[in-house]
Amino acid sequence: MTAQRLTGERLIDGMTPAELDRARRVESVLPALREAAARADAAGEFPRGHVALLRENGLLGLVVPEEYGGLGGTLRDLAAATYAMGTACPSTALAYFFHNTSASRGLLPLEAVRAGLFDDAEVPEVTAFAERVLKVMAGGSWLGNFASESVKSSEANIAIATTARRTAHGWRLYGEKSFGCATGVADLYLVTARLDGVDGADGLALFLVEREAPGVSSRAPWNGIGMRGSANHGIRLDGVTVPDDDALTLPGAFTRMLRMSRGSFVGNQLAIAAVYTGAAQAVYDHTLDRLTTQSFADTGRPIATSPMHQVLIGDMTQRLETAYLWLRRQLELETSEPPLRPKPDVFRQWRLGKGSVTEACFDVALGALKACGTSGATLDGIIGRTLRDLAMGLVMTFPAERGRLEAAKMVSDDRANALFATVERGR
Repeated sequence: MTAQRLTGERLIDGMTPAELDRARRVESVLPALREAAARADAAGEFPRGHVALLRENGLLGLVVPEEYGGLGGTLRDLAAATYAMGTACPSTALAYFFHNTSASRGLLPLEAVRAGLFDDAEVPEVTAFAERVLKVMAGGSWLGNFASESVKSSEANIAIATTARRTAHGWRLYGEKSFGCATGVADLYLVTARLDGVDGADGLALFLVEREAPGVSSRAPWNGIGMRGSANHGIRLDGVTVPDDDALTLPGAFTRMLRMSRGSFVGNQLAIAAVYTGAAQAVYDHTLDRLTTQSFADTGRPIATSPMHQVLIGDMTQRLETAYLWLRRQLELETSEPPLRPKPDVFRQWRLGKGSVTEACFDVALGALKACGTSGATLDGIIGRTLRDLAMGLVMTFPAERGRLEAAKMVSDDRANALFATVERGR
């Protein structure tokens, strides 16, 4: 008898035995996530029990190396996990994704150390912080990763105004983070801030902040149109004290570690697109089941057989496959050994891919709405919830239009530079 295929295998082909073991852990939590999804959306609150559920299954250390107590998973495991969770509860999948992005603040600095990007005097500080992040994750702490802010910059997707000022006993943080899942839920907040008096990207620093530390408060609850159960209303930091052991403030450390990512900002952003793809697959399955099991009263034939519904199903299928193609290609580019393409090419592919995936997934939900009609158009049903959840993907981090603009600029700048050369003037 053929073993039942794991949900994560619908995205990731050819899982290794170790990847299958980790995927089974994820599979075991899906029923609880699915059962709580509607209530979480209606209340606009993250289900608190999910923290213990994921901790007990070791999933808070999914991408932490085994030497630090984690499960030793890779980006393939993370994409499989967020995809699978996205089929059950997109809000939980999104919050889980952001927890796991914290691991990059441990993994990338260690890679930079091995690559010789830090001198001997700098290595102890960088290593200590990186290992601290990884060990607390493997130990079962949920980390809320806070980088985004309300301030906008015409030059960057994320502008950092939160400021860290030196004190006799460590650092004091002042600022406001407008977005970051698990507000009031995570055990620790991983905060990106700028060092007071240090200009440019070299002044970016990282801090681990206790959720209940004096000076930490939550912003007003976020009444958004999507991912309503992810507790992403953000935090305020009013003179929060952080000891040196919980900070990585070496000038230039942040930018040096980012040089080690394979493609996107910190090398794992495609796993957020996997959340959307999982949600799109779930609403597709729901719609197909509904249209093939319900029949027309006059003919007795399944609703799915009507010409209009056949067109809609075909469109939904094409858009869903489009999302898979972009996502799997990006995953291949970011995990292949040796690398298939130079980093600038992988980065450009992601700028195109993120928007392509999210637009395709939203189109699947829109097709589900059209195909199921007014009876399926409820705020508390799978179609209504998924339509709102996937609308968030259109704007989160950056919209498709910005990604295409940046990709076009990369291509045209490369071509323009190739049109010019310097030559010695003839005599």
